[in-house]
Amino acid sequence: HIPTAASREFSDYQSARGFIQKHPYPLVVKADGLAAGKGVYICHKQAEAEQALVDIFRANKFGEAGSKIIIEDFLKGEEASLLVLSDSKTYVPLASAQDHKAIFDGDKGPNTGGMGAYSPAPVITDEMMEKIDRKIWRPLFQGLKQEGIEYRGVLYAGLMIRDNEPMVLEFNVRFGDPEAQAILPRLRNDLSVVIEAVIAGNLDQINLDWSPEPTVCVVMASGGYPDVYDKGMLISGLEDIDDPGVTVFHAGTKIENGKTVTNGGRVLGVSAGGTNIQESVEKAYRAVEKINFPGKQYRKDIGQKALKRTE
Repeated sequence: HIPTAASREFSDYQSARGFIQKHPYPLVVKADGLAAGKGVYICHKQAEAEQALVDIFRANKFGEAGSKIIIEDFLKGEEASLLVLSDSKTYVPLASAQDHKAIFDGDKGPNTGGMGAYSPAPVITDEMMEKIDRKIWRPLFQGLKQEGIEYRGVLYAGLMIRDNEPMVLEFNVRFGDPEAQAILPRLRNDLSVVIEAVIAGNLDQINLDWSPEPTVCVVMASGGYPDVYDKGMLISGLEDIDDPGVTVFHAGTKIENGKTVTNGGRVLGVSAGGTNIQESVEKAYRAVEKINFPGKQYRKDIGQKALKRTE
C-alpha cells in the first residue's frame, strides 16, 4: 500500500500498443531493467508512446532490460530524492535532495541519469519527512521484515510530491547519482564509521550530523548525451578550481598520455557548498565556467526551484 502511480506490465509490442491507444495522456513508458537512467519515456501524446514501444521492442534499444516494460500514469508535481541507511534492524534517513533528470533547462528534453542536484530540498519539510516515514519507509521495512529480507545498505527513493502528498517513482538499491554528490559533502560524520555501523548492525548507536549549509552539484556532460556522443575530448581548467568549497567529482573521465579526457556521457559533477542556496549555486557555476572540453553541455537552472521556494 505504498503510494505510487497506477501501472500495467507488458512483454510484447502488440498488447502494449493496444493499451496506449486507449490510455489518457500524458503517460510514462519504462523499460523494466537497468538502462543507465535512460529507459524512461514521458509521453504527452500517442505518437511519442508509439515511438517508445518501437525503440524498446522493435529496435531493442535496451537489450534484455527492455524485454518487459511498465506503462504507468504520469505523476505531476515536484520531484525529490530521499536516501535511507538500514542495518536490517534500524533505518536512518539521510538529508533530502532534488535531482534534475531532463537534459535541458526547465525539465525539457529526454531523461538522463541526472544533470544536477541540490541538498536539502525545501519541498521536503519536517512535516513531509514525517509523512514519508509513515507512508513509505515504515511500511517498506515492515514488508521486508515480513518477507524475511535483511536489508543492509543504502536505499534510494525517488519521490514526486503532489498536492502535499509523497508518491514513489522508483526505488534504487544504491546511492543516487548525482544526489550523493550533493548530500554526502554535508555529512559531518566519518562516512566509513557510519558504513561500518550498517554492516555490524549498530546503526542505532549513530547520530548523523548535517551541515546546515546547502550543497549544489552541476553535472557537465558530453555533447550529444543522452544519445550518441564522442569520447576522448581534452578537459582543461581543472587545475584552476581553487575554491576550498568546491569539489569536482570525476564520472566519465580517464587519463590519456598524461592528460584528462572525457570517457562517458556524464563527465564531471561539480559540487559547491555555501552559506545559502544562492551562494552555493554561484560557486558551482563559477567553477563550471572554468572547466572546458569540446561539446560540453550542462543545465543552467540547477537550484532554481530551491531558490523560488526559499524566496
